[in-house]
Amino acid sequence: MSAEPDDDPAPDAGKLPTGRVARTARVGGLVAGQGLRWAGMRTANRVRTPERAAAAQNDRTAALVHQLVDQLGQMRGAAMKVGQMLSMVEFDGLPEEQQDELQRKLAALRDDVPPVAFADLEKLMRQEFGGPLSRVFTDFDERAFAAASIGQVHRATTVDGDDVVVKIQYPGVAEAVETDLRNATLLLPLVKRLAPGLDGKALAAEMRERIGEELDYELEAQNQRRVERLLRGHPFARVPHVHTDLSTRRVLVSEYVAGERFEEVRRDDEATRDRYGEILFRFFLGLLYRDRIALGDPHPGNYLLCPDGRVCFLDFGLLRDVGQDRVAAERAINAAVRDDDAAALKAALIAGHYLPADRSDVVDPDWALRVMGMAVGWYAKPRERRFSPADSRDHRDRERPDAEARAAAKLQVNQFTLPPESLLIRRMHGIVAVTLAQLRAGANWGAIAAEYLHGAEPTTALGEAEAAFLAERV
Repeated sequence: MSAEPDDDPAPDAGKLPTGRVARTARVGGLVAGQGLRWAGMRTANRVRTPERAAAAQNDRTAALVHQLVDQLGQMRGAAMKVGQMLSMVEFDGLPEEQQDELQRKLAALRDDVPPVAFADLEKLMRQEFGGPLSRVFTDFDERAFAAASIGQVHRATTVDGDDVVVKIQYPGVAEAVETDLRNATLLLPLVKRLAPGLDGKALAAEMRERIGEELDYELEAQNQRRVERLLRGHPFARVPHVHTDLSTRRVLVSEYVAGERFEEVRRDDEATRDRYGEILFRFFLGLLYRDRIALGDPHPGNYLLCPDGRVCFLDFGLLRDVGQDRVAAERAINAAVRDDDAAALKAALIAGHYLPADRSDVVDPDWALRVMGMAVGWYAKPRERRFSPADSRDHRDRERPDAEARAAAKLQVNQFTLPPESLLIRRMHGIVAVTLAQLRAGANWGAIAAEYLHGAEPTTALGEAEAAFLAERV
């Protein structure tokens, strides 16, 4: 969800190509055009030097992702959600600086969303409420308060005098999503080109289920109530109360909570930013490793720093219950990285279905440990660390390996896959890390994570306060 969109949308802003033919044509045209270009590139590569062939493939991959973003970003709904999910995929064969640029462009699908005209939303709400808005609200702000891929948010006051926020699903988005979900299989050849090791069909099935659930605001209201109950009375986290009697499948009404948005917190002093960052980290890890709930949309627009020092968390549409086996697999991977145990890590990756057993002989355990250490070491290993916005660019100063080393690494990378049930987990960890970097937050992240991963004793005041709360909750 993106805060404070323009008050006056452009005439065509937010219009959805809802027709099955129109939406299928966009995706089908993208796939067909890229297929021809990819085939042409491979034909030309037969007479190119290895260096020029590699450069051509990098350029073609970059062009493919850029076109994916441009096309999907115009379509909202599931097409846009597919792009957001792809923002967590590592693209094969690209230099890391291009990886960063493309990841940022894909992630922008989440943030750069123009609002829909209020007249269209009012018509939908009349249908949902069975009459004019005046039957439900004494005041309704027609300006969008926030916007996202399948709906936008407005402030209002109920007839009972409660200050609320109203999330309204874009008209036509459900019909568009139904078509997009069928079309998702058309994207599989492109996804396989971008990341050969992925099980595209399983990934598409996972996206279909998660996105389908996100369309149901009654389900989101249920998710929000569930997390609110778990955290009721929590010392540093809160979740807004849902007005169940006013919420429907396409309209979600919950209490308005005042607080500083992320960009304001970024300008606060270091102590405030550190505490805020620790709360974010604890909130998402606690829900995952304690309550086995993965929240897949932890980006900065979804939390507020309240005047009482607590952080309020918003948006529970993209949620997945996680099985005990998956939690155990994630713990085993983190423990192996913490202990620098290459053999244990490889076994954990196989057991956790990140590395298919029939392809595992190709992967060197020490290489896997180095790669996973770079990916999860920041929270797997106890040590003090202050994040910096430059962290994601540090790799550009490293010496680039030669062609032979790159080929060997690529061969090993292509053996890995992404278990569908881990998609939201990886997305959560990745976005939290980026958020902490933007905050320039510092802490012993590994020691904090150990409380949730391995049952370690609290090492901070926030950890002690939460432990006391949990003791009472039990």
